[in-house]
Amino acid sequence: MSGVNDIVIRGAEPEDIAAIVAIGNQRSVAAGTLGLLYQSLADGPERFRLDATHRMLVAEIDGRIAGSIGLMLYRNRRAHAGGIGMAVAEGFQGRGIGTALMAAIIDLADNWYNLRRLELEVYTDNDVAIRLYKRFGFVIEGTHRSYAYREGAFVDAYAMARLRDEPPVATRPEN
Repeated sequence: MSGVNDIVIRGAEPEDIAAIVAIGNQRSVAAGTLGLLYQSLADGPERFRLDATHRMLVAEIDGRIAGSIGLMLYRNRRAHAGGIGMAVAEGFQGRGIGTALMAAIIDLADNWYNLRRLELEVYTDNDVAIRLYKRFGFVIEGTHRSYAYREGAFVDAYAMARLRDEPPVATRPEN
């Protein structure tokens, strides 16, 4: 568990799924993600799996879930890479929650899973998220045309990725 100001970042628990689904049901949050409105808890277990290939962190403020971020660990020849998805509740946006969640998931990816590549998709009109991702070293690799259908129209999305150099090798101190 780590805290940034009044934000506490921790691993998601099964009992957090209801709050995570509720955040995803907020209209502006759903519009910024691939989520749909009116999701139920029954949709949660598949979408928000908490297992060895899916890690999820939540941000809490005063005991309330304010946002979440997921890391999907790829397998086989893509075991060096993972995908990220994030959402911050409407009433908590602009308070550093996205920054705290990104810092925590990148720490997990770099220092615990040894991932070299992190990937995400973001709608081309989501300037706030694009700026956040660029601050963490993500670059735009391409544009998906008519990527998703949102509020009556097709929208484009950027494919963004962050590549890190090979991690340092820990050496044993000489006596």
